[in-house]
Amino acid sequence: QVQLQESGGGSVQAGGSLRLSCVASELIYSSRCIGWFRQGPGKEREAVAVLYRDGSNTYYRDSVKGRFTISQDNAKNTLFLQMNSLKPEDTAMYYCAAARRNEGYCYKNDYTVWGQGTQVTVSS
Repeated sequence: QVQLQESGGGSVQAGGSLRLSCVASELIYSSRCIGWFRQGPGKEREAVAVLYRDGSNTYYRDSVKGRFTISQDNAKNTLFLQMNSLKPEDTAMYYCAAARRNEGYCYKNDYTVWGQGTQVTVSS
């Protein structure tokens, strides 16, 4: 059973935009934290943007602030990542992930449910 399914990746030129989508099963969508991570060539996986589902917090890594926006459609159990002003350094496999803890801060190790990823390639 697929619990997280990403889509929307592709190849764009620098300055372009993409919108990623992540459809979650109802159980997973109710996780405390759900968000987007990425792993570029030869790099470690890093958090890009995360939502605390109770609205208590939204995280963006510094390099994407002002360019990326995380949002959700609760009626469709879907998470989005709107990516504008893309840069070559944004090139990576983008993953949707969920942290199934009941309360408190969502640490990196709390993200135990992962999608298979969608590739984003930005050319200069």
